Amino acid sequence: MRVLFCGLGGIGQRHLRNLRTLMGDDLEVHAYRVRGLRQKLRDNLSIEENADLEADYGLIVHTDLQAALSTQPQVVFVCNPSSLHTPIALAAARAGAHVFLEKPVSHSLDGLDELQAVVESTGRVCYVGYNLRFHPGFERLKTLLDDGFFGNIFSVQAEVGEYLPGWHRYEDYRQMYASRQDQGGGVILSQIHEMDLIYWYFGMPESIVCRGGKLSNLEIDVEDTATSLMQYRGPLGRFPISLHQDFVQRPPARTFKIAGDRGVAIMNLIANHLQVYSSEGQLIEQSEFVGFQRNDMFLAQMRHFLACVQQGEVPRVGLHTGVQSLRMALAAKASLSQGTEVRLSGDAL
Repeated sequence: MRVLFCGLGGIGQRHLRNLRTLMGDDLEVHAYRVRGLRQKLRDNLSIEENADLEADYGLIVHTDLQAALSTQPQVVFVCNPSSLHTPIALAAARAGAHVFLEKPVSHSLDGLDELQAVVESTGRVCYVGYNLRFHPGFERLKTLLDDGFFGNIFSVQAEVGEYLPGWHRYEDYRQMYASRQDQGGGVILSQIHEMDLIYWYFGMPESIVCRGGKLSNLEIDVEDTATSLMQYRGPLGRFPISLHQDFVQRPPARTFKIAGDRGVAIMNLIANHLQVYSSEGQLIEQSEFVGFQRNDMFLAQMRHFLACVQQGEVPRVGLHTGVQSLRMALAAKASLSQGTEVRLSGDAL
């Protein structure tokens, strides 16, 4: 298989490592590179000493996108800053390639209707990289919801907070895409995984109110804190979902709690366990996910993507689905900047 990587930072190199693990030498890897950094990263994002990214992976490097696409890659991985996702994904789709598009889909909706049209006309896969859907804890929450375990839901609370300068030890945090408005950064888009989970579990909210802003001393020009309150309609009436995101917390926090009149479940991604309680408050299920490593969900995601490309499996997160959490995130950003409630309609592109 001939593949093209556009972006080989932390997530791009992770996907490349996993692709090598799954496909071995049955892989010809091209790379469209602008900065041309040669640092080879480990799973924990530390730099591997005395290693060279391009030489060690046998990359065929291009500095021109059209020249790279002229090699006719079967798959293009779009792993560069969010602000560049749409034009590169469009070029790849027009060239007839399948596309693995890192989250978020983009930093705006511009051009995404055209991308959807090209993907549909060519019959190619456009998959969006929401890896948390492959964690057994979040899969279990989905099963509990589908089975009606919670009864009537009255509260959902999600939180993700992590100190931004600690994300990538191999680069200055001030230059990261997450830190820069011009590259589609900010905590709402950069930590969008929980919005995708909320959409996967509950669909599109009726409205979003978001408050926060740049509240820390971090040297960035985007929001570092956001708390969104989303309104949903259930069988017995409306219920709230709250999501807190920040670039500041130490130690990090990442939890997802669903509460209903028949039971409660709390997923803690940092502790890597899921606790489920009965309506009487008794702990009836505790999953510790012993032996589960963070990269396991990325490997599972890559296996799924390859099955979509090679065997016609339906993507868990196609482009249309991936766009919905982007719509939610953009509504939160609009609410934050305008100080108003933003209403949303059903699924749309």
